Amino acid sequence: MADLITVEDPDDPRLRDYTGLTDVELRRKREPAEGLFIAEGEKVIRRAKDAGYEMRSMLLSAKWVDVMRDVIDELPAPVYAVSPELAEQVTGYHVHRGALASMQRKPLPTAGELLRTARRVAVMESVNDHTNIGAIFRSAAALGMDAVLLSPDCADPLYRRSVKVSMGAVFSVPYARLDTWPRGLDAVREAGFTLLALTPDEKAASLDEAAPHLMDRVALMLGAEGDGLSTQALVAADEWVRIPMSHNVDSLNVGAAAAVAFYAVATGRPNP
Repeated sequence: MADLITVEDPDDPRLRDYTGLTDVELRRKREPAEGLFIAEGEKVIRRAKDAGYEMRSMLLSAKWVDVMRDVIDELPAPVYAVSPELAEQVTGYHVHRGALASMQRKPLPTAGELLRTARRVAVMESVNDHTNIGAIFRSAAALGMDAVLLSPDCADPLYRRSVKVSMGAVFSVPYARLDTWPRGLDAVREAGFTLLALTPDEKAASLDEAAPHLMDRVALMLGAEGDGLSTQALVAADEWVRIPMSHNVDSLNVGAAAAVAFYAVATGRPNP
């Protein structure tokens, strides 16, 4: 059973995992190095626990202690009860959901391990906005993608904002980082995948024409908001595909585009 500890000092060293959560540069360097990530909100914390992530500690405002009582009673990690004001002092923002947990990361699988069993894979290049990362993972989970591969410079899927936006879907879809880019795509092709580059370019085939749902193995490549896929990534692809647009709209937000494309890729697959 976890210990319930009331903390009244924002500089208490036991709260170190939660300090400066809004400092993106600090957290981006520190969290992977120390092997931790932050889960925010009751549902996300429960989903992280159910996905097998080990809890280091929880930080709760008083009214959330009873809500999380079953989790508290089940786990040996310490639970720090704090006032909302102290939580804001420590984290740097108002913790609306009143519940935070510091979780231990798991070792990432290799791309090769994921590719052995997957048939529908999302590949992200230079997607460094945490909101977009979270939205893409949520769509990938909901629409039946088997795995996600990240270029070396993509943002961290386990950053607090990504986890929150995904509603914990980052725990449901396995992911790995490619060691090199775009050379890492060679291994994807060698594993039997057709590399489809999603682009608004008029030379691209529409998703209906490409019919990716009929292909045996598909890796759908997505670029960063604004810039899209790089020239090198487009050259490395087997085929370019696009979402047909109306009313002179030239493109969609990458999170919305991913959802549309994932549906097209997965349509017709048998239910898991």
